[in-house]
Amino acid sequence: MPVITSIDDLKRLHRARTPRMFYDYAESGSYTEQTFRENTTDFAAIRLRQKVAVDMSNRTTATEIIGMPAAMPVALAPVGLTGMQHADGEIKAARAAEEFGVPFCLSTMSICSIEDVAEHTTKPFMFQLYVMKDQDFLAAIIERARVAKCSALVLTLDLQILGQRHKDLKNGLSAPPKMTLPTMMNLATKWRWGLEMLQTNRRFFGNIVGHAKDVGDTASLMEWTDQQFDERLDWDKVAAIRDMWGGKLILKGILDADDARRAADFGADAIVVSNHGGRQLDGALSSIRMLPEIVEAVGDRTEVHLDGGIRSGQDVLKALALGAHSTWIGRAFIHGLGAMGQAGVTKALEIIRKELDISMALCGERDVRNIGRHNVLVPNGFLNNYS
Repeated sequence: MPVITSIDDLKRLHRARTPRMFYDYAESGSYTEQTFRENTTDFAAIRLRQKVAVDMSNRTTATEIIGMPAAMPVALAPVGLTGMQHADGEIKAARAAEEFGVPFCLSTMSICSIEDVAEHTTKPFMFQLYVMKDQDFLAAIIERARVAKCSALVLTLDLQILGQRHKDLKNGLSAPPKMTLPTMMNLATKWRWGLEMLQTNRRFFGNIVGHAKDVGDTASLMEWTDQQFDERLDWDKVAAIRDMWGGKLILKGILDADDARRAADFGADAIVVSNHGGRQLDGALSSIRMLPEIVEAVGDRTEVHLDGGIRSGQDVLKALALGAHSTWIGRAFIHGLGAMGQAGVTKALEIIRKELDISMALCGERDVRNIGRHNVLVPNGFLNNYS
């Protein structure tokens, strides 16, 4: 086993271990992938401000996320098909998050079901909801999340229609996967992954198969999902879901200041500045570029979180410095999971916390909650060079 010191190390192991179609599903964006790339590269333009001769003892990365204690301002974002990166992947990621002390959010499009994850964890987790046209299914899955004592409902607003991801189409990613000759040849080289998948019966979308009308197997699943994303989702429907849920609500997929103001007026407990990891509207600005404008727009009326491009503790620090209350990681923990299972998710969290801890100390901060704009240097035009 090589020495692992960064998320990139886990990414290389993930790529070597996991079938190409599932690795590419995680590591891709829509169309030209411009937004996907800039989510990460735009962080490099922000520089950290070094401070010396300050007391660096007794440091803490602890904080709260929508009123819940967290070991650091990081949550595990909802990622579809997590259970195909590693057998029982959602359960393993949720366990790692629980043990580490950060929130975990389960995707509607997860392989392991809400009930699976609840059965194998001891603390509440968040549940991410895609709005479907089938109102019976919608009401039922919200009720299932309530019964499972989920701590918050994370309503994704930026996937009413599916952005085109070229790699998924070329790899034949579907349910079940299209067994082309290149796919079969690639799967044959991933024998360790295959052996682990054979030892679990969780290989399909556990929140949907057997729960949605007329979806009793994978053959009917793709047709159902293709037709079910609700293109008519609007603020009235968001209000109806809020009232149906009745608990803490996070609105994810905010990338515009006007939308952020509307979400704050709406009473969201938090909003997540996100472009769906660059997987929806290619050509949109990166999350980190849009963050300060959105923070200014909502003030202290709701927590502002950032999703997209976080690959290190320094990225977390930069997001906090530009006004984020917390950050979410998707690909960073998926690389760990794909590389090493639950231990890999823990390793990813350890890498990020260590980088955050050391970097904030060298910036003169002992408490993560004190990080602010004074800790970074932002180039002229970085935030306002578009109109």
